[in-house]
Amino acid sequence: MTSSNYQERSLAPQTLQFGSLTLPSRYLLSPLAGFTNLPFRRVCREIGGVGLCTTDLVSARGLLEKNEKSIQLIKTHEVDTPYSVQIFGPDPIEMRDAAQFLVEYGVDSIDINMGCPVDRITSGGAGSAMMCSVNKTIELVQTVVDAVSIPVTVKMRLGWDDTQLTAPKFAREFEQVGVVAVAIHGRTREQGFRGSVNREGIRKVVEAVESIPVIGNGDILNVEDAQRMFQETGCQGISIGRGALANPWIFRQLVEWETTGSIQPPGNFDERLQLMMRQFGYLEELVGPRRSVVMFRKMGHWYLKGMRVRKALRHQFQTARDRDELQIALDAISEAGPVGGSRTGLLPEMHVPVPSGPVEKW
Repeated sequence: MTSSNYQERSLAPQTLQFGSLTLPSRYLLSPLAGFTNLPFRRVCREIGGVGLCTTDLVSARGLLEKNEKSIQLIKTHEVDTPYSVQIFGPDPIEMRDAAQFLVEYGVDSIDINMGCPVDRITSGGAGSAMMCSVNKTIELVQTVVDAVSIPVTVKMRLGWDDTQLTAPKFAREFEQVGVVAVAIHGRTREQGFRGSVNREGIRKVVEAVESIPVIGNGDILNVEDAQRMFQETGCQGISIGRGALANPWIFRQLVEWETTGSIQPPGNFDERLQLMMRQFGYLEELVGPRRSVVMFRKMGHWYLKGMRVRKALRHQFQTARDRDELQIALDAISEAGPVGGSRTGLLPEMHVPVPSGPVEKW
């Protein structure tokens, strides 16, 4: 495919500035609960094109208590750079102390979660519930910004519901207290993940700030969706979640589109199988062989659907109880190949459904 919107092409992608931090591209991996762990971030880095990866949301209190799961979520690798840790919590002192801990840990940037719609997060006053308390939230964000020397960003939704579209006001206030960028998911908390992204709502956030970049997020599954987001919102960068699960090559494709006007296809069946096994190997390194088999089921689902693996073999993979059973399932998948199409040819584009509930229940 080609694009006529960019008449002049360069060999290098456009960079993006988050305060003192220069991102090598303007395409970011969104934080997704249960998915954007270190193994997935590593394979996205290896494919190329991604400008910044952000961890799954991490509890500020969990970090301060040195909770095993929380510490595991922030683990990184030499290829995982630059990277950001997304923290959540309603208490400004805990958020401040967690941010200072992360500075000592060596992260490149801190992201404050104001977008999570899950009840267990919002019921405690964190996530998207913060969009209902303007003064308290601005005070919390300023407390974090003032406490650290590294860039602080905020990820939020358009508002709690259609009657409270507060994102433009928050973005303007956050810029004044030193936040270096805001990412906007173009839905309200009430929507969850239903309906379509409101790109006009994202544009209003872009128009509300003076100089910090606004990152558009939501329903970006391919290059055409990215073009539409840029054109209709005026945003400076794009953050991709579900689209990257279905196609980890999307960041490289976006850089190819930006620099050459054309893109190479995503991985074929064999390449996806190899990438899947590499990611599983990284997970084994992180959590050990016993836990990795169960933990990888959610991610394996995305790979196998994209590879057009027939249902019975997908079920065999999902019910594997240990490394040996998993390998038997993978051998059968490899031997059978895709349903329709070839092992080395272009696979049909995967249908990526909009979830009907929180990410953690996909």
